[in-house]
Amino acid sequence: MDRPIRVLVGKPGLDGHDRGAKVIARALRDAGMEVIYTGLRQTPEQIVEAAIQEDVDCIAMSILSGAHNHLFPRVMELLKEEKIDDILVIGGGVVPDDDIQPLKDAGIAEIFTPGTPTTTFINYIKENIIR
Repeated sequence: MDRPIRVLVGKPGLDGHDRGAKVIARALRDAGMEVIYTGLRQTPEQIVEAAIQEDVDCIAMSILSGAHNHLFPRVMELLKEEKIDDILVIGGGVVPDDDIQPLKDAGIAEIFTPGTPTTTFINYIKENIIR
C-alpha cells in the first residue's frame, strides 16, 4: 500500500505571518496528504534538513516578506548540493508576476499567488509528485 503524499510546509525568512501557511497545511491534510509544518522564520538550511529528515515528496514554501528571490532559489541550491532531485518544490505568497519566471528558472516548479483556490495547488501536487 502506498503511503500518503508527504508535504513539508515551510515559512522561510523573517516573515511573521503564517495564517496562509496554516490554511494550506489544513487543505493538504484534508486532501489526504501528510503535512509537516516547520513553523515561522525558518532558514533555507532548516527547511531542506527537515525535508530530508521527514522524507517528503514536496516542499511548499509560503512567503509574504518579499525575500522570495533569495530564499526560494537558496532552497533549490541546497537540494542540489545534497543531490536531491526528486522533491517537488513549490512556492506561494505575495510574488510579483515579474519574479515568477526567474523563480521557475531556479527550479521552483510552480508559484501560487494570493487568491489561488486550494484545489489548484492540491491537484498540482498530486499530478506532479515523482514517485
